[in-house]
Amino acid sequence: MYFQTYSTGQSAQERKLSHVPECYEVPPSQQPTLNSPQAQVPVVDLAGFRISPIHRSAVIQSIRKACVHFGIFQVVNHGIDQTVLNKALGAVDGFFRLPANEKLKIMSNDVHKPVRYGTSLKDGVDKIQFWRVFLKLYANPLENWVQSWPENPPTYRENMGAYTSKVQKLAVDLAGAITESLGLGPTYLSDKIGEGMQDSLGLEIVDKQDGPWKLVPNINGALVVHIGDHFEVLSNGLYKSVVHRAIVNSQKTRISIASLHSLGLDEKMEPAPELEDADHPKAYKESSFKDFLDFLSVNDIGQGKICFLDTLKIV
Repeated sequence: MYFQTYSTGQSAQERKLSHVPECYEVPPSQQPTLNSPQAQVPVVDLAGFRISPIHRSAVIQSIRKACVHFGIFQVVNHGIDQTVLNKALGAVDGFFRLPANEKLKIMSNDVHKPVRYGTSLKDGVDKIQFWRVFLKLYANPLENWVQSWPENPPTYRENMGAYTSKVQKLAVDLAGAITESLGLGPTYLSDKIGEGMQDSLGLEIVDKQDGPWKLVPNINGALVVHIGDHFEVLSNGLYKSVVHRAIVNSQKTRISIASLHSLGLDEKMEPAPELEDADHPKAYKESSFKDFLDFLSVNDIGQGKICFLDTLKIV
C-alpha cells in the first residue's frame, strides 16, 4: 500500500489543505472528540508541602494514591506564578506565528537533536503523521542551552527561560515526593536527576478503570503531572505510566508546553532493589533516556503497534 507523507514546511496543516490526507487519519474507534467524558484525575494541593511534617505527610500520601491508581495527577499551589505561565505560552504562540522560513532554520528529523522544529516525529518518513507543529528544546542547565534557542520572538529566551527555571525546581521537588511516597526517601534520585503542562481542554488519557479515552479536566493554573515510564520501572510496577494523547479541534488552536524531566541522558533507570522480593521479582529491564530516543528513531509509534515500556517488561 502506498502512503503519502509530508515533510516539514510542506505538511498538510502548514499548507492549510482543505482536506485531511490519509496519513493523518486514525481508525474510527480511536477518533477523539471534545465530547468525551471527563476523567477522574486527582488534584494534589502542594500548599502544605513545606508547612509541617504532618501536612507534608498528607501530600505524600495523596501523591502515592494518585500514582498507584491513576499514573497522573494535577498540582495546584505549586509556586509558579500565573504571569510566568502566561508569558511562556505567549512566547510559544509567538514562535509558531513566525514566517515558515524562520522556523525551518531549526528543522530536523533527528530525534536526538537538542533543538528542533517539526510536525511528526520523523516528517516525511513515518506512515502515520500528527496534526501538529512542535518545537523541542533542551533546557537544563539553562546556561548551557539558552543561546541555542530561537532568537525570535525577541522575548522568547527570557520568557521561556523564566518558566523552565521554575518548572525544573518544581520537578525536582515532585520527583523527591514520588520517591518518598515509595518509601525510598526524598533524595533517592537527587544525585542523578537530569538537568535536563496544558492551557485548554484537549489532553486525553486511557481511563485505567474502564478503558475508554477520557478528557483531563482543565483547572486554571494547575499543572498536569504524568509519572512516566521510568517511574513505573523504578517502582517495579507499583506505579503506572498512563497512556495519553493531545487532541485538536476546529474552533481553537491548542498550545501545550510539555516539560520532560529525566535522569542524565545515559543514566540507567531500573527497579529499586528495595521494592523487589519473592512476591515482586524484578519486572523491568534497565534503560536510559537515550535508549528511549533510540527507540523513537527506529519506530513509527503513530501506528500504535508498540510502545517503549513494553520493550522493558520482563515476562
